[in-house]
Amino acid sequence: MPGTLYVVATPIGNLDDITARALRVLRDVALIAAEDTRHSARLLQHFGIATPLAACHEHNERDHGGRFLARLQAGEDVALISDAGTPLISDPGFHLVRQARAAGIRVVPVPGPCALIAALSAAGLPSDRFVFEGFLPAKAAGRLARLEQLKEEPRTLIFYEAPHRLLECLGDLERTMGVDRLAVLARELTKTFETFRSLPLGELRAWVAEDSNQQRGECVLLVAGWQPPPEEAVSAAALRVLDLLLKEVPLKRAAALAAEITGVRKNLLYQAALERQG
Repeated sequence: MPGTLYVVATPIGNLDDITARALRVLRDVALIAAEDTRHSARLLQHFGIATPLAACHEHNERDHGGRFLARLQAGEDVALISDAGTPLISDPGFHLVRQARAAGIRVVPVPGPCALIAALSAAGLPSDRFVFEGFLPAKAAGRLARLEQLKEEPRTLIFYEAPHRLLECLGDLERTMGVDRLAVLARELTKTFETFRSLPLGELRAWVAEDSNQQRGECVLLVAGWQPPPEEAVSAAALRVLDLLLKEVPLKRAAALAAEITGVRKNLLYQAALERQG
């Protein structure tokens, strides 16, 4: 029988967040496929785990996945981990998982920490519907183009961002989504200097610009979804003007004249006129 590929979440900061199941799996498998073997070696050493490590990162995953498949097909169990959090979530692993499933190998998730979910759970933004965009394009032109596509997305938006690009990213968010759109910076989650800061985008960008410490460490940016502007109410006075005009002139002309007299938008008065004559 072929072995099992375990997709194992590891801590994003606080080592106490690792699960008992994750520790058991990492001890029991024949091999651990790791994004960075040097980084993961420190994690394993902390927990006294001696399982061998092999590199599985974005530069070799597609081409070298066969060596992991060979071990799996020979009946050995393999665990896939990233440097932190859940593999495949803006981390390597997709190609290996797809190859394993295509080969009929059982793939089992071992859930645990995930930065985007940790940030969303404590950000105070709507969490019933959200969109995870991962890392935006590194270059300004590509980043702005993507944000233009997202600026009227009604669900909460979640981004990962490198600390050295954080200020530029906030500036582009402010430019495309407006200074008043509420946003949250979740930084260094589960670590000593964990920070949550909730401000309108204009204020958040200024706050980060004034404090260089906020431009360090792992960053999650959450942005409130777009909301359509509230429907403008037609005042009773404007409706009285409209009613008087409807008695004398056709509906479309009455709406246009009422708009000139009252300053209320013509399309709102036209809709009101339709309702009154319906």
